[in-house]
Amino acid sequence: MVSNKASLNCGIINRLTTTNQSTNLYSFSEETSTTLRKFRFASARNDDVQAMVYAIDKQSYEILEDANIDSPLGSIEELVEELPPSSPRFIVLSYPLTLKDGRKASPLVMIYWLPPTAPQSLKMLLIEYTDEEDFEEIEDNVL
Repeated sequence: MVSNKASLNCGIINRLTTTNQSTNLYSFSEETSTTLRKFRFASARNDDVQAMVYAIDKQSYEILEDANIDSPLGSIEELVEELPPSSPRFIVLSYPLTLKDGRKASPLVMIYWLPPTAPQSLKMLLIEYTDEEDFEEIEDNVL
């Protein structure tokens, strides 16, 4: 079950980073895409939980790495401490685990942090990606 969720979440990440969609609300700079790609491959070789934290720039609608957080974070506890109390964030979490057959896997999980104290304007930045059609055929987008 974890691998299915991981596939879905990786698909969401890929869908968000795809630049040839006609309905793009947000964009990733080449630097952000490169950093995310490097994190994906580097975290697959790591035995510890790792996390990258991203925010949406309100002016450019670009998804950027949170400049206030030294990424990647190395534990869930560190992630909890670093999350802002009143701003939404995207978190890309690499969660290493051992499968039933003994193989190691590090699925990427995308988490949307939306604290109840966030201003309404920030909450609305991500409302577009709650549409059901954004999740249709998402497994086809998994790398």
